[in-house]
Amino acid sequence: MGETAAETETLLALEEFLPYRLAVLAHKTSRELSGVYGERFGLSIPEWRILANLGRFGPLYAGELAERSSMDKPKVTRALQRLETAGIVQRAVDAEDRRQVRLALTRRGRAMFREIAALALDWEKQFLAPLSEAERRTLDRILTKLMRRGEDRSRSENARAARHAEAP
Repeated sequence: MGETAAETETLLALEEFLPYRLAVLAHKTSRELSGVYGERFGLSIPEWRILANLGRFGPLYAGELAERSSMDKPKVTRALQRLETAGIVQRAVDAEDRRQVRLALTRRGRAMFREIAALALDWEKQFLAPLSEAERRTLDRILTKLMRRGEDRSRSENARAARHAEAP
């Protein structure tokens, strides 16, 4: 016999399940923040993520952008095409490996990044306003620990998958 809704609820209270809560919060905050740069600059969320990564880390390969922004390569490619057409991103063939293309912000892109970054930091300050300074520091420490934990688990999973692929 199948479980009743009440029995299932005791097994997993979705609204209290950390992965679900983090996903919902990330989605809501990302959408709200996109209103800041979307209306004023006409950028989508993937475009903003690329702009922010190139603004923070400098020239990157498309694969690095996909990894850093947690987006799949086709989504990165489409966003890069729009940013390049808009004169925000430029491509340059890598001098060491001519098969590779490095992506960087143009002068216009860097100016846009500085302007949006200031707006984003102000938005973040307002978003975190209900928290005390001590709560903000605690939240930062917790998020840092969880991010590291996730990265460690990803590395372990990738290593396990590689060993499995090499097995005869």
